[in-house]
Amino acid sequence: MPRAVLSTLLLPLLGLTAATVSDCPSSTWIQFQGSCYIFLQEAIKVEGIEDVRSQCTGHGADMISIHNEEENDFILDTLKKQWKGPDDILLGMFYDTDDASFKWFDNSNMTFDNWADQDEDDLVDTCGFLHTKTGEWKKGNCEISSVEGTLCKAAIPYDKKYLSDNHILVTTLVAASTVIFMVLGAIIWFFYKRHTDSGFTTVFSTTSQSPFNDDCVLVAGEESEYAVQFD
Repeated sequence: MPRAVLSTLLLPLLGLTAATVSDCPSSTWIQFQGSCYIFLQEAIKVEGIEDVRSQCTGHGADMISIHNEEENDFILDTLKKQWKGPDDILLGMFYDTDDASFKWFDNSNMTFDNWADQDEDDLVDTCGFLHTKTGEWKKGNCEISSVEGTLCKAAIPYDKKYLSDNHILVTTLVAASTVIFMVLGAIIWFFYKRHTDSGFTTVFSTTSQSPFNDDCVLVAGEESEYAVQFD
């Protein structure tokens, strides 16, 4: 009984906590491998990649970064089935001339690439594009004038990213205190219920032991008294 009560009380709270930690900002986002993704389908005029990036940062995210083949396939599949994206999507990367390498705008490590071409000509102002038909990456000029949609990614749990450390600590303490009080309440309720049921059983057992009612006892007493006087 106490386990069932405890489970009933704790499951909603635990479910709420899990939702707060892992869920994306809204149903328009899609979660994959611990990150949240959204495709902003609005076509916009821009002067460069920073204007495109501002579309994502305005939603608390950054331009897409891709770190393994599974993530690359997930993006392709979702673009085809749900987002209905264009043939080419601008990736959230730039060519760093100081290091002579491509880097992600979100500062994550470049652990995966899927370049269709490996030419290393002049790469100044070069950005990366995802070809949605093949999944291959292509190099192109960052100075673009328009995009048909922007792919954004929140690489860590969204709600924690924008909460201060103090706010997170207070939220954690409140949740922990709530769990403790609920557990204590369930334990107290169980012992109170068991004590109440035990007392009722004892009273019932005591009062039901005599095979005679009060009238029979009274008559038997009077007959005994009369027999003594007669003797």
